[in-house]
Amino acid sequence: MFSTKICGLLTQRIHLPQVVGALVAGILLGPSVLGLVKPDPAIAVLAELGVIILLFTAGMETDFKQLKRSIKSTIVISIFGVVLALGGGFAATIITGRSTFESFFVGVVIASMSTSITVEALSEMGKLKTKSGTAILGASVIDDVLGIVILAVMMGSFDGGFSLANAGITLVKIILFFIFAIMSGYAANKLLSLINKKSGASKRLSIFALAFCFSMAFLAELFGLADITGAYIAGIAFCNTRFTEYIEEKTHVLSYMLLSPIFFASIGIGMSLTGFDSKMLLFTGLLLVAAIITKVVGCGLGARICKYSSKESMQIGVGMIARGEVSIIIATKGIAAGLMSNDLFTGIIIVVIITVLVTPILLKIAYKDKVGADNPVLPKTPK
Repeated sequence: MFSTKICGLLTQRIHLPQVVGALVAGILLGPSVLGLVKPDPAIAVLAELGVIILLFTAGMETDFKQLKRSIKSTIVISIFGVVLALGGGFAATIITGRSTFESFFVGVVIASMSTSITVEALSEMGKLKTKSGTAILGASVIDDVLGIVILAVMMGSFDGGFSLANAGITLVKIILFFIFAIMSGYAANKLLSLINKKSGASKRLSIFALAFCFSMAFLAELFGLADITGAYIAGIAFCNTRFTEYIEEKTHVLSYMLLSPIFFASIGIGMSLTGFDSKMLLFTGLLLVAAIITKVVGCGLGARICKYSSKESMQIGVGMIARGEVSIIIATKGIAAGLMSNDLFTGIIIVVIITVLVTPILLKIAYKDKVGADNPVLPKTPK
């Protein structure tokens, strides 16, 4: 935690988001450089709690009215990004001599983006509630759903031709979860509104909200989705309410003081270069290029089709570059099921790390105003 704060302050001095410093701290402390800290189950648990809280906060910060207005565009943006990323990952892998099936699965792995990294960067810049920021958040949720459905199809095909059945079951689970989530979110919103009306903004509000967040995260995994999807939906349930700011303030302390730094550092700590040779270097380089270009072009093109401006389209494309926890989860499940060789995992982790590092930097550039600063130069008030 001390290292993430020091590195965060240093990166802030050079006008980069503090999240970059936390990631660099993890790489420096981890096996790749100093070897002072190794991946550990305790760190993994705290990191998982950190990303859940981070996405819960992001959900509360979402402008739900704007999200509803842009639901069609976020679906289009997500589909374009997923299709191009899947194709790019497939091409980058099959060139290195891998099988068609394994190459397709690698494409599935890099199709999903990391919402948490982009959320943290946009929050620091104050751009999370912008039109493009809302589109990025909405498209990221759809990315996760599409990735898990495709994973179910591939696992079914690999196990003996039951892909359609498995995909159907997964799709039903997803639909049931979202129906349940909408009903639960509405009920939780009304309950907290009643408590707030009777007793005001008390400590119990934040406790109930956090309990609901963890419950939705658990249920999301139970239904076959990523836990962060449930946390994000739980946050949306409390957005645009009278008590949103109070809950957000209380949960932010827990996130900022303990969980978020550990989560971002854990990504760097998980990086290892063991067994990395020239062939893996070629695979990693091709996959990295595909991961960046396909999201920028795919999501940017989808945004332009949906009438976003050129600048907003570029912001959305850049915001979708980062890969993270969902990609790693899909890769891990694929290795366990025999869909992908274990040696490719190192290359995927490196791609995740690099995209996580460059995304906040590119976002900083994409959101710069024409005058070259983060904030516009306001005209002087006439005397």
